[in-house]
Amino acid sequence: MKASFITLDGIDGAGKSTNLNTIRSWFEKHQLPVLFTREPGGTAVGEALRKLLLDPTTHANARTETLMIFAARQQHLDEVIKPALAQDIHVVSDRFTDATFAYQGGGRGLPLADIATLENWVQQGLQPDLTLLLDVPLTVAQQRLSQNGNPDRFEQLDTAFFEHARTVYLDRAASAPQRYAIIDSSLNLDEVALQINQALAQLFGLNA
Repeated sequence: MKASFITLDGIDGAGKSTNLNTIRSWFEKHQLPVLFTREPGGTAVGEALRKLLLDPTTHANARTETLMIFAARQQHLDEVIKPALAQDIHVVSDRFTDATFAYQGGGRGLPLADIATLENWVQQGLQPDLTLLLDVPLTVAQQRLSQNGNPDRFEQLDTAFFEHARTVYLDRAASAPQRYAIIDSSLNLDEVALQINQALAQLFGLNA
């Protein structure tokens, strides 16, 4: 079985961290080799950049922020993602380039064409085989984020930012439905898990 590259994405408050355990359990059930990683991060360089990007005291404009994210992504691809796939190990990444289009493009307002240029340069055509897009109404996401007593630099942003980010996520999913599985993460955990399991089963041609 050819190794698959799977990404998990969505706005802050969509429940990515919670539902990563569902994905882990699915791979364990089917005894498939898998590597879990995250963006920004996954490497020493990426984690150092992540710390800067999420620190509320960091003052970086949108272009600098985007370049930092793609610098971390380049290292992540070269050091972690591509080597794992070459060894027939499936890769699941908590966030990938969809997040850049949504946050820096939609939220920050950078031209999507500029982000696409960086995407092409860094990824050289590599795209996820499946993106699990956790989608949730803004009211639900904000309620969840309000329970976080120590919000990071992005979690502190206003509702308008996340509205624009969510719109870009959904637009991208609509433009390439074969790659995306939109997961309604406003439902209870069991119902969300069922959606995720079905999407993974479809990708691999296995039972959920």
